Amino acid sequence: MMEYLQYVGLGLAAVLPVANPLTSVTLMLSLSGGLTTTERNQQIDKATLYVMAIMVVCFYSGQAIMSGFGISIPGLRIAGGFVVIYIGFTMLFPGASRTEAIAQATLKDECLEGVEMARGISRYKKQRDIAFVPLALPGTAGPGTIAMIISAASTIQSRGGPTPIHHLSFLTVAVLVAGTFWACLRSANRVVDVLGESGIDAISRIMGFLLICMGVQFGIDGIVALCSQYGALGFVGECTPR
Repeated sequence: MMEYLQYVGLGLAAVLPVANPLTSVTLMLSLSGGLTTTERNQQIDKATLYVMAIMVVCFYSGQAIMSGFGISIPGLRIAGGFVVIYIGFTMLFPGASRTEAIAQATLKDECLEGVEMARGISRYKKQRDIAFVPLALPGTAGPGTIAMIISAASTIQSRGGPTPIHHLSFLTVAVLVAGTFWACLRSANRVVDVLGESGIDAISRIMGFLLICMGVQFGIDGIVALCSQYGALGFVGECTPR
């Protein structure tokens, strides 16, 4: 029992700071402005399941998937950094990604909707899905979390493979992390009501800048790890921070 609790404690101490569910709370505040409370809760429930599924897949199949596609941990971090930077830019400059063609198409769609509403015809508006990207990935189960889980799984595998207590401990950690993620996002509903549209827009821009910084840091970590792996080429000393 003590060993099980020790593994769970170590797992939470390792995963929670990297996953940082509070980051997803800010993403939720930034991207769910047009959603109703019911729609927002549906997105939160789906994102929670996605987070737990990503963690389980990474622990049991992550190493095999990365080996099959020839992906290294540094490559994962650099690619994840690009994704985070892109999301950050779209949040920091929300109008930059809206081209004239998209604006015209939206205007045309709004005009048609107005005509049909005047005729008493209701149109179904597709709900924006933010559960998987960016709430679950890379918001919580990002490149840092994935890399840590895969590294831990490979370490356990190199020591003779996981035992039943390893399986139970990891599943407990996954459930607890997902539960913490769910609780944090559900509390965001009250914050949305308090801040209003202008406050959410301000938080969105601030979070966009922070995400850009996080993405750049992911890339730096990936490059440093890449230099360490290929130190025989003679440039590892230049890449390692002093």
